[in-house]
Amino acid sequence: MKNFKYEIKWAIIFSVVGLLWMLLEKICGLHGTYIQYHQYLTNLYAIPAIWVMVLALNDKKKNFYAGKMSYNQGLITGIVLSVIIAILSPITQWITSNLISPEYFPNIIKHSIDTGYYKTFEEAQANFNFENYLIQGLIGALLMGIITTAIAMIFLRTKKTR
Repeated sequence: MKNFKYEIKWAIIFSVVGLLWMLLEKICGLHGTYIQYHQYLTNLYAIPAIWVMVLALNDKKKNFYAGKMSYNQGLITGIVLSVIIAILSPITQWITSNLISPEYFPNIIKHSIDTGYYKTFEEAQANFNFENYLIQGLIGALLMGIITTAIAMIFLRTKKTR
């Protein structure tokens, strides 16, 4: 467990940043008044998400590996971090869906029907619900975390000197 203290710390930070992002979206009206812009602006979350992953990898490199981290060491760090984030994602999704923005699902369902994206309430509800977002969060955390790490480690790894 001691070897993973950096990953645990950064997974918690990542989760808090995600919750703060959801709160910001709600405050800005993206879960209500301006829901028509949500599908575009929510993707901006990639910026802080990537930033936190890079900070986590740098922290592990500097403080655990004494400034020298190979690509594989970083990749393993990122995979472990992504798994922990995925484990925490049901909690963050529950907080988002029940405490931060309980009106999101009804609003997005109504919007998707009003715009013709879905023809019926049942079709929209089948896509926009807690269980579906829970699965998307788990899979997304794993995939995006590993992909982000794989790319970031190209730049963050310690290059061998001759």
